[in-house]
Amino acid sequence: MNNIVLIGMPGSGKSTLGVLLAKAMGRDFVDTDVLIQVKNGSRLQALLNRFGVDGFLKLEEQAVLELDVENTVIATGGSVVYSAAAMEHLRQNGIIVYLELPYEEIERRIRNLSTRGVALREGQTLRGLYDERIPLYQSAADVSFRQPTGSAESAVEKLCDILKSGR
Repeated sequence: MNNIVLIGMPGSGKSTLGVLLAKAMGRDFVDTDVLIQVKNGSRLQALLNRFGVDGFLKLEEQAVLELDVENTVIATGGSVVYSAAAMEHLRQNGIIVYLELPYEEIERRIRNLSTRGVALREGQTLRGLYDERIPLYQSAADVSFRQPTGSAESAVEKLCDILKSGR
């Protein structure tokens, strides 16, 4: 295992836990959503508005395929699992960790769905998105990490233990 790749729903803590995990494990940190924003000079929601969901997914796939890092914790966008090519690229040099959270917690955490930059199709609800993506995350993951209640720091401590033990 070289890179640690975090996947999961928007609001699952990929960016927050990713920074803490990188710090705890002495690794670099990359957030692919930030890479997309910097490369395209716009926030995610503006890119979704401009290019639509399909165009946005292409931007996301391209950003991931261009990623060439080692010894890094990678926080991905929630929609990365729609791209088999992106997932294969991430898997070549990393372990895929699915950050599991129940729907109710995702719903509680996401207050700004219309401005957050979530790749929702016309008429799709957050619940519909959740139900669609969960099987994709589960099948892509090498490790599924059901996040405990409590602080982000305690979650990272447990995740570090799992990753170090190879479970």
